[in-house]
Amino acid sequence: MKKTKIYFLVSVFALNLGMTALAQNPVVQTKYTADPAPVVHNDTVFLYTTHDEDDAEGFKMFDWLLYTSTDMVNWTDHGAIASLKSFKWVTRNNGAWAAQCIERNGKFYLYCPIHGEGIGVLVSDSPYGPFKDPIGKQLVWQKEHWNDIDPSVFIDDDGQAYMYWGNPDVYYVKLNEDMISYSGEIVKLEKKPEHYQEGPWVYKRNGHYYLAFASTCCPEGIGYAMSDRPTGPWTTRGYIMRPTQRTRGNHPGIVDYKGSSYVFGQNYDLMHLETFKHHERRSVSVAKMHYNTDGTIQEVPYWTETVLEQIEPFNPYRRVEAETMAWGYGLKVEKMPDGRICLVNIDNNESLCVRGVDFEDGARELSVMAACNVDGGSIEIRLDSITGPLIGTLPVTRSGAMDRYKQLSCPVGNAKGIHDLYFCFKSTAQKSNLFFWDYWEFNK
Repeated sequence: MKKTKIYFLVSVFALNLGMTALAQNPVVQTKYTADPAPVVHNDTVFLYTTHDEDDAEGFKMFDWLLYTSTDMVNWTDHGAIASLKSFKWVTRNNGAWAAQCIERNGKFYLYCPIHGEGIGVLVSDSPYGPFKDPIGKQLVWQKEHWNDIDPSVFIDDDGQAYMYWGNPDVYYVKLNEDMISYSGEIVKLEKKPEHYQEGPWVYKRNGHYYLAFASTCCPEGIGYAMSDRPTGPWTTRGYIMRPTQRTRGNHPGIVDYKGSSYVFGQNYDLMHLETFKHHERRSVSVAKMHYNTDGTIQEVPYWTETVLEQIEPFNPYRRVEAETMAWGYGLKVEKMPDGRICLVNIDNNESLCVRGVDFEDGARELSVMAACNVDGGSIEIRLDSITGPLIGTLPVTRSGAMDRYKQLSCPVGNAKGIHDLYFCFKSTAQKSNLFFWDYWEFNK
């Protein structure tokens, strides 16, 4: 992402105002993300997304990313978990479009459309990957058109799995129990839901079947239909989020988590902090969603008008990956040659926020693992804002030649109770690329 003085000032404004009153939408600021596909596993939300490249004009998409959270506001970046190169049969060098992951019998299946070459499937023993191609070919490919995009997989209570997909029509097949093959013919809905464009998301809740979707472009909202069967017919019931001129496209992903329902979607709000010239550089947002007693869904306001509450306090007394944050605009996350994922592109006067950190009765020390090529850098540790109380300053000194990463620590004081935690980056030596940050941990 381009960095300019104006860009940074806008980010500070958004950080200081938006973080306290509103959800920190978009939820990821270090990359452009789209097509959210959330799944709940082991008390954690796993958010799979597509990835718009920083210099994208049109769609420029090579891989699929993963983020996790247990409180809905602080998200950890796990990097790319699959790419076009995961499929040996793919001939295109672009087109890693909206995927979805689902678990069955202890395995995780990632259904990936490659625009123009059908829908493939990858499998892993872990939601983090590695994901591998079990069949060496497309699961679905209707060669007569390019409509095979945006797969959504749903397993009904009787164990029957279905895969839905399509733009501008809706298709489905019945998946076999192995989840990598299907029985019967591909079915095209005779009557698609009103305003349906693409991005189907199918699920069941309290006996009702739901088909959420991106509504007709442009602008796109998130519409939905209901049925008493997984195969329809579907009755359009309205919008989850009404179309608005503030966004061109949308793409729903819906989960229930720790007693609440959440709808994920996408917008261009992050890109708009830099430019209103249109590029395909999208960002994922999330909002709480509510149902009426008859199962219909209450309309959700636009993302920036919603309030997203933190589900539980954040525990700082453990190893925390530096790429865990509620807000980190201007920073980047990269996978290093040794496999570790680090926070990079750290510039003077930038900052990172972790929301709702519970220091309990008090922390006495901060320890970090970092690598640095120059002296003169430091991390100011502040509470509640970038100008809030200073509880410690950690000098980030030059790393040794034999071991690039080293443990650094500093004392902290007056850190008690629950606060938003801000790491503010400073340097007297250089303005950009101050150091590489692997992880941090507070000690009592």
